[in-house]
Amino acid sequence: MKTENLVLMQMAKESLKGKWGLAIGTIVVYFLIVVCIQEIPIVGAIASLIIAGPFALGLAYFSLSISRNQEAKLEQIFQGFNNFGTALGAYLLMIGFILLWTLLLIIPGIIAAMSYSMTVYIIADDNSIGAMDAIDKSKKMMDGYKWKLFRLGLRFLGWSLLCILTLGIGFLWLMPYMQVSMAKFYDDVKANSLTTENI
Repeated sequence: MKTENLVLMQMAKESLKGKWGLAIGTIVVYFLIVVCIQEIPIVGAIASLIIAGPFALGLAYFSLSISRNQEAKLEQIFQGFNNFGTALGAYLLMIGFILLWTLLLIIPGIIAAMSYSMTVYIIADDNSIGAMDAIDKSKKMMDGYKWKLFRLGLRFLGWSLLCILTLGIGFLWLMPYMQVSMAKFYDDVKANSLTTENI
């Protein structure tokens, strides 16, 4: 049975209790690294593209640890580099597929992005899985859940607008909240997928 998005968000808040400082600090470190790399002349853009996948996987490790009430550490955001090839391959494939769908129309591009949205969480759960297999698994998992994910995103839209009014400071709280809510969403979809397979 699908868990309501509001319940997933409340669960994310519960998991973040006592860990807000760690979560905010980790997000700050992540953004500082990304911004510094982007500022490197000439190679900055290419370097940013190369590290985006491993960092996305690292954030998935970190978010899942908080979501599952396991020990979370700042160093986990670098853990994606231990599976560099898969993380980079999955990221580049997703970007490529999303761009191709977007060339048709914006809406197919959005649908594609939602279809592939569980990829990094799948890799975080299974280091042995390949990039394309993780993408295919994400597509299957998200069958029937894309509209639910879209509505979850809409719930954060108002918060994002408020964060802009705080000159972006509010994003320090919103980003961990969104990340852990996504991790909760993944675990909920995963549990329901396993249940469906066993029927």
